Amino acid sequence: MVRQSDRALVSWNRRALAVLRAVAAGRAEISLSCEPDLFIDGFPCCDQAVSRALAHEGLVRPARAGSIGQRVPARITRAGNDLIASPPAAA
Repeated sequence: MVRQSDRALVSWNRRALAVLRAVAAGRAEISLSCEPDLFIDGFPCCDQAVSRALAHEGLVRPARAGSIGQRVPARITRAGNDLIASPPAAA
């Protein structure tokens, strides 16, 4: 779960939705850690707060198990797909 202070920093804006679309397209990897990082097309996501919030809110998750610190394919969850399908009005 995202801490309240992080939630204030991260809204589901266009950047967050673009990251979700990249994950849905199979272009993302996620690091296996308590503070996961996303990598899009092999590059670190430019907004760590967004990538971590997406993971902590259950919108993206690892596609398979692995070792701590390892990068594995990321996959979008049903909740993530729902957000893409019906983005908030402020996005």
